[in-house]
Amino acid sequence: MRRFRGLIGVAMLGLLLSACATSSSGPGYRAPPAQSLLYPKTEIEEARLLDVWIELFDPGKLDSKEAEKTGISETIRRAESRFIPVHLKDTIQATGYWGAVRVVPRGSIGAEVLVSGKILKSDGRTLALRITARDALGETWFERDYSRKVSPEDYRNTVRGEQDAFQDVYNRIANDLAAMAQQLFAAGVRNIRDAAALRFAADIAPQPYADYLSKSQDGRVEIARLPARDDPLYERVLRLKERDEMLVDTLNIRYGQFYDDMWDTYVNWRKTRLDEALALERVKRQATNKKILGAAAILGAIAIDVLGGRKTRSHTGALQGVMIAGGAMAVKAGIEQGAEADIHKSAIQELGQSFDAEVAPMVVDVDGQTIELTGSADVQYQRWRELLHRRYAVETGAPIAPPSDADRPAPVSLGADTSGASR
Repeated sequence: MRRFRGLIGVAMLGLLLSACATSSSGPGYRAPPAQSLLYPKTEIEEARLLDVWIELFDPGKLDSKEAEKTGISETIRRAESRFIPVHLKDTIQATGYWGAVRVVPRGSIGAEVLVSGKILKSDGRTLALRITARDALGETWFERDYSRKVSPEDYRNTVRGEQDAFQDVYNRIANDLAAMAQQLFAAGVRNIRDAAALRFAADIAPQPYADYLSKSQDGRVEIARLPARDDPLYERVLRLKERDEMLVDTLNIRYGQFYDDMWDTYVNWRKTRLDEALALERVKRQATNKKILGAAAILGAIAIDVLGGRKTRSHTGALQGVMIAGGAMAVKAGIEQGAEADIHKSAIQELGQSFDAEVAPMVVDVDGQTIELTGSADVQYQRWRELLHRRYAVETGAPIAPPSDADRPAPVSLGADTSGASR
């Protein structure tokens, strides 16, 4: 009987340990308070405010197994690669440490401070980003990973453009940028601003301006010399830069509209995704408990039969039958509850069928000529930059510079007879 009791004790101990298992982000989990934004103690003069460009994020790779397990889709990842930079832009702009903060397509040239990011994980419960910030002189300010795990309570007070469930991630990125801004002296700001303008000039007109900058092996840039103040070619370049920034502002209106349209759906999707994940864990935990309970009952019945004497078996025959039958039912219930978990998983996957973020055509005016830019935001911007190259060539008679990106689309003519252009 002692061996029998010991065996039953071990089985019940396993049951209790399983029943006590909890998730690190289950119903009782509360995320630590979000870090507050840093603000300047005094107003910063406008001449010291650098502009920040935030590239559309790299959505990262999502393998098929992860997609099937979590219900995340590549469509959602692409949408997030637009959504996250816009919310980060609003957060950084709110600090008061910067001039214009814009979201730009990847590969844009001419930023004073460029922030790029990659989505490492995003599933409604955890957001993990890899962020790199560098200036126009090629100086890397930082490259860091940021992550945050939230609970359902974090979704209760979300505010479009101000408070996201993962606001702590955005605040920490903005604060790290602000810390770098505070270290800059006026001369440093001026050099960064000049380097950004010269980088743009070297891209639009490489023949006269490429050698104004020198680049070291580690990617840092030095200004070899500056154009004369009355250089008419450089004045044209700066005018084109202003037009480029106006186009980027138009793109930002598009990105902002997409963000606004996506907000409610995306917040609800992430919250539901978290609820589904927690429910899935709860169901699996309950199913495991039932299976262990059933197995323990069956094991106890077997132990009575095997270890007990003839007298014990005769007195507990009915009990053995009940234990085996009850154990079998518990195991069956556990299996059925596991099947319910599959239903939750299917619900998560169905939530991923949304967020097609195709950008509408953009109509721009170039010296009285109306031109339609089609394709994704990235393609539209690449075509626009091709137009700027051609506009510089028309104004100065310089040869048309080849695209700086080998993947850049075919040139778009300023004439009315080109594909995608009309007067």
